[in-house]
Amino acid sequence: MSKEEKIILAAIDVFRDKGVEKTKVSDIVKSAGIAQGTFYLYFPSKLSVMPAIATVMVEKIMSEVKNRFQDSTPLVSQIEQIVDAVFYLTKEYRDVFALIYAGIAQTEHLKEWETIYAPFYEWMSNFLKNAQNVGNIRDSLNTERSTKLIIGLIESAAEQIYLYDDFDEENATLQKQELLDFLHHALGLRI
Repeated sequence: MSKEEKIILAAIDVFRDKGVEKTKVSDIVKSAGIAQGTFYLYFPSKLSVMPAIATVMVEKIMSEVKNRFQDSTPLVSQIEQIVDAVFYLTKEYRDVFALIYAGIAQTEHLKEWETIYAPFYEWMSNFLKNAQNVGNIRDSLNTERSTKLIIGLIESAAEQIYLYDDFDEENATLQKQELLDFLHHALGLRI
């Protein structure tokens, strides 16, 4: 593992434990087992680690989506697999997502969000184009713009359950089903 990766993973742990405000760079380097000067070779401040943490989480989302995704299943099931992956990771890492949003919003790094999400956007856009090419979704769908809307909607629905509301498994199931119904209608799904 590289020193940069050690810093990022240590930052996640320390931010989760102490919160963004109470964390000091010295806490992060102590947890990473590196010298404080090494930290500054990679990041100018503790908040500048946030885009790297966000990148790690987007990579986790992509990995989980690809792990659950099965080409041989019907489109309805594939959409559900994508939604399930995002809901699962939001539940498992709710504290990390909360600190990313809190930390990245405090910095000039918010403009990096689109770059961080580019791999997920590209994957989703290709998924939608393929579904469109075989006639499974409506022809009038603009896959580029819809990609960002769909990812944002899925993440927002998961965050409402796991970050903002009092978590309740039944409510999560109902929210997920409503989201899937909405996506099926929005995509003009042809079964």
